[in-house]
Amino acid sequence: MEKSGSGRIASLDGFRAISILMVLYGHLSGTRWFPVTLEGYKHSAGDLAHLGVLVFFVISGFLITSLLMSEREKTGTISMKRFYLRRVLRIFPAFYTLILALIAANLIGWISLNGHDFAYALTYTVNYDPDSSWQIGHLWSLSIEEQFYLLWPLTLLALRQRRALIVAIAAIFIGPLVRAGILEWMFHVNPHTQLANMTIFPAMFDYLATGCALALLRPWLLTQAWYLRLTGSRWLVLAVLLVVLINRLSGYTLVVLLGSPVLNLCIALLIESSTRHADSMAGRFLNWKPVVFLGALSYSLYLWQQPFLNRASDAWVTAFPQNLVLAFVAALLSYFVVERSFLGLRRRLERTTSLPVHTESIREASVDAQRTEN
Repeated sequence: MEKSGSGRIASLDGFRAISILMVLYGHLSGTRWFPVTLEGYKHSAGDLAHLGVLVFFVISGFLITSLLMSEREKTGTISMKRFYLRRVLRIFPAFYTLILALIAANLIGWISLNGHDFAYALTYTVNYDPDSSWQIGHLWSLSIEEQFYLLWPLTLLALRQRRALIVAIAAIFIGPLVRAGILEWMFHVNPHTQLANMTIFPAMFDYLATGCALALLRPWLLTQAWYLRLTGSRWLVLAVLLVVLINRLSGYTLVVLLGSPVLNLCIALLIESSTRHADSMAGRFLNWKPVVFLGALSYSLYLWQQPFLNRASDAWVTAFPQNLVLAFVAALLSYFVVERSFLGLRRRLERTTSLPVHTESIREASVDAQRTEN
């Protein structure tokens, strides 16, 4: 498996880059002077911005579980203190910098947010707010991530690998059931239900659980010849088309029930293939330095794009192309001034406290798999 000089898995940074590009395209559509209207965007390949977030979820579940299982393998346990320290240093600085900037913009009068908005944002519960303002609306996904960080490490700590895998597989099928139930409630009981505007955790945890299941099953899967052939096949490109088709039809209950697990499986297979075949055409693209950098920038870019890519605003800063330029400028400042400073602190703490590096066990498993293939 290819790793960048910083120890990051470059192929996954490439996946993050594709995901953030889908988010940007979706949020740019309908903004002033952007060539794609909101109606045209919705009738093309479905909500690509939402699909980009789902890919982020699968990657997150995969990496977090790999980290925790690597730590258990090396130390015999999982340190909650170390895990949450890593997460705090990774997530909080850039996040709360955005919140402080939004508070300042609100005080100046550039935007209009209320205490209700900030209460949900500060507590990572935006996914339970049916009336969130645009400027913080995108924080629903980060809220789900934080709720996942609270629950899944405790699950792995309390359960052994096999039982944790059962929990993850159950979640993969429960999530679509919850989403289908919400759709049916909207269609037949109350079309104005607040659930329609909320991305509650039980309705979204199947995407994260897919990444978790992949990480838990991977050591066994990499010993299976059929799995190596499948994830090394050129025909796997058809999984991309299947993902787009399912995403386009995701408003139908039957597609939610039957298509969601298939979509999750396709994303997982594509992630596996990308991390193990860096020399393929897709692998070379995902490992191309500009793409890798965009993936590394994706967290700050996701945070800062929302205030500028506002299709309901007529302000100069929210019109294309300056809205996109400003979003990138803000993200670059956030990444180099805030993110990298705290990531450097985290690396120093990892060296002094002998924290395990989760990418190493993933790399070793992939090397063994490549030897088997060869």
